[in-house]
Amino acid sequence: MLTKLTRRMAQTLNFRRLPIKSLLVLTLLFAGTGTVLTATNFVNASDHDDGEVDTKGRNLNLTDLYVFREKDQNPQASADDLVFVMNTNPRSVARQQYFFSTRARYQFHVTRVNNKDAMATGRSHMIIRMKFGKPDKNQSQPVTVTVLGNGKPRSFRAQTTPLNQPAQSYQGRVGQHHIAMFAGLREDPFFFDVEQFFRVRAGARKTGPAVGFRDPSKALDFAKGYNVNTVALRVPIKLLQAGTDAKVFDVWQTISLPGRGGRYRQVERLGRPGINEGLIVQNNLLNTLNKVSPSFEAAALAGKQPQAKLAAPVIADASRTLKALGNNDQRTQALLQAFLPDVMRIDTTGKSGYGAALNALGSPIRGRLLKDDVIDTTLSVLTNGAVPSDNVSYEGTPGNTAQGHQPLERRFPYLAKPN
Repeated sequence: MLTKLTRRMAQTLNFRRLPIKSLLVLTLLFAGTGTVLTATNFVNASDHDDGEVDTKGRNLNLTDLYVFREKDQNPQASADDLVFVMNTNPRSVARQQYFFSTRARYQFHVTRVNNKDAMATGRSHMIIRMKFGKPDKNQSQPVTVTVLGNGKPRSFRAQTTPLNQPAQSYQGRVGQHHIAMFAGLREDPFFFDVEQFFRVRAGARKTGPAVGFRDPSKALDFAKGYNVNTVALRVPIKLLQAGTDAKVFDVWQTISLPGRGGRYRQVERLGRPGINEGLIVQNNLLNTLNKVSPSFEAAALAGKQPQAKLAAPVIADASRTLKALGNNDQRTQALLQAFLPDVMRIDTTGKSGYGAALNALGSPIRGRLLKDDVIDTTLSVLTNGAVPSDNVSYEGTPGNTAQGHQPLERRFPYLAKPN
């Protein structure tokens, strides 16, 4: 039976606009329909490993972005704050200390949006930057948090929390506002039976037996037991508004490294879950997408030059994927416009949750909570309820030791303790 949310999404999308995360699912489920895909194209099924290169370590690899109203995670919290979560360093093993890069800039970008139905511009009205120093003898790194784009840049200093220490957050003053910040290892909150997903795909491609997802008692959560490096910020909405009455914001995150002359070059970018892997097949194009901004995508989609010409291979690759999945030209264009540029939009006037509400373009506009089951929602929408779940959940199935995450913390930064 479809959930209320799924029914609403299906009605809204009417299978004319599908969540980009679903494109990953579609690609796998319908790989036997003539799509020219190889196993290596989707070995990494979430956003944990897209665009790998020899010189990019895991601490330079973004996994997920979460943005939500804090009171929707903690009813006792203020209604005036948003929480941003940036996860990096996928598959960090238990009891092992990992560090943030001391060379990189980790950044949240924010656009103030006047109309929730408007296409994203990718313009950075505000940047919140984290720069990490070398670990001390206690395995704690100093971090400088800088807010740019709201008058004079303002910074404050904090420390990361070592693996074996209780989570410690720091308060930094930015003008008349205060930002809370946590950085350190946390359990990866993402969950998915990706192993069985590949068996389902093999059946669809007729390269293996036709199978469905495993029974809940046997389904396996590939992220169980792993950690990630987390940066969590509690940010006052009024700071983001910067004197305006904006209630809607686009958020995305990047990682950049210094290049020649000390100029920073972007090596990673992420907004919504799964866009890169869902739309783009070729690894070199994934790397290209990681190097540009949402504003570049906006210009390319608008036909502006030279962006349109430069982005043509990426857009063409995405279009081929969409059309191979059975979308006609009109539907393919609608999908591209609904989910590109790649940003996480949050309308702060309603309850947070991925897919909790869609705008006129069919884009999710309520951010993403830590336990949002993007895979189940996507499967249900794509199959009209025929495949309602991969049978994996955050809490897991009782008696199945291959599933289940630790309980979220009751207070900021909310993510579960590291394994």
